[in-house]
Amino acid sequence: MLEKLQNSVKLGEKLGAEFVEARFDDLILRTLYRVNDTWKDILLKSRAGVGVTCYYGGASGYSYTPSENDKELEETVTRAFKMAKASANAVSLKLSFDKRAPVKSQNSDTFPIKIHPKTKDLSYKVDLVNRAVDNARESGENISNVTGMYGELYGRKLFTNSEDSMVDWQFELIDLRCTVTSKTESGNLVNGLGQAHGTMGLELFDTKGSTPEDIGKEAGAHAKEQLKARACPAGKYRTLIENNLVGVLAHESFGHLSEGDFVVIGGSPLTGKIDKKLGTEHASIVDYGTPNLQEFGGLWVPYDDQGTKANKTTILDKGTLKHYLHSRGTAQYLQQEPTGNCRAVHFGFNPIPRMTNTYFAPGQLTKEEALELLDTGIYAIQTSGGQVEGDGSFVFKAIRGYWVEKGEIREPLREVALSGNILHLLSKVEGATRDLRIYAGYFGGCGKDGQYPLPCGIGGPELVVSEVRFGGKA
Repeated sequence: MLEKLQNSVKLGEKLGAEFVEARFDDLILRTLYRVNDTWKDILLKSRAGVGVTCYYGGASGYSYTPSENDKELEETVTRAFKMAKASANAVSLKLSFDKRAPVKSQNSDTFPIKIHPKTKDLSYKVDLVNRAVDNARESGENISNVTGMYGELYGRKLFTNSEDSMVDWQFELIDLRCTVTSKTESGNLVNGLGQAHGTMGLELFDTKGSTPEDIGKEAGAHAKEQLKARACPAGKYRTLIENNLVGVLAHESFGHLSEGDFVVIGGSPLTGKIDKKLGTEHASIVDYGTPNLQEFGGLWVPYDDQGTKANKTTILDKGTLKHYLHSRGTAQYLQQEPTGNCRAVHFGFNPIPRMTNTYFAPGQLTKEEALELLDTGIYAIQTSGGQVEGDGSFVFKAIRGYWVEKGEIREPLREVALSGNILHLLSKVEGATRDLRIYAGYFGGCGKDGQYPLPCGIGGPELVVSEVRFGGKA
């Protein structure tokens, strides 16, 4: 397949393209989805095909094909070149980039796993879901429904370009989760969630805390606890924000603002603010394609879809904006280094600046010290969704929360909806715990410009914030 991609690059150059990129994805997706005793989905899909980008006069053209036939590939390259040439005189923002040394991947760029999903049959994976659901039922109370889900995404990613780069690696992601919905005496619905996921082999589900039994018990127990929770009080409160919800804030409310294509058109409130102080010294945000998965979890993305090797990019350093997330074109335009953040969902999409694993950097506090610093306020945990705006405004609904008084967790809270603006929140961060955790799931994913769902990692430590508004809907 590499030879076919190389021939596509040569054809694009022969037609007159100034630079050509060609990539091949061969991905397998499996989804299992059970609600109560009914299987809603047992799906297996393949996404295999070639995408070609041609550059001409500061413009680009993209085309793709699911075929490996030589004639189809030639037509794909020709379409990409014609689009680039036709756009060259029309586009007002031209994104050229400098030539670089060729990139050559190594076998070590693929993350090693012990039990690959392809080595286990369907019945094995069905059993994982069933075990989670059974244990959720045993641990819950007043249950309205139990949902069990399993997902896997894996396969080869191959890339070459006019610099004669050659990138060849294996993508892999698994996810097992269980959600329990219970009904209070007054008829309110409350939820509990258990999950384990990331770039790991199926051995993950034999690990303490991540077995189907553990996942189901966690979902059932948290839903049960919520049955006696009181409604979250409205107003502004000191807050301890848990790792997962911190990651959502880093990704949704800040990470998208730092993506190069949004910045170069002036659409981001971060445009032109490099070296500006945006938050306290306790607020640092990082994007990293290859974190320590064994220690922190997350997603393994050693290269983006332009063949750029993953970088550890400190976007916000102790409150000061230092870098954006780039494609090669936006990096050149803004005079920064490429960051390895030009990604696409699969070959059918043009790569654009996207996140990999985006997270708040850890601090020095223990959990006990964080609660002591919080003193009295709200401890908000996980999220079931929300809304964000282009100016950094957000509304998120936490799955659960707790009222904390004088550093002690007192009682569970429900209907925990927090809102605000990420730039204001950054100015209120008072401390961060040591325990960095990164979450990367098969279900959900990031959406941008019609490209959905792209797997990404989110996370961080737990953050103490002096003021967060609660109340409203998410």
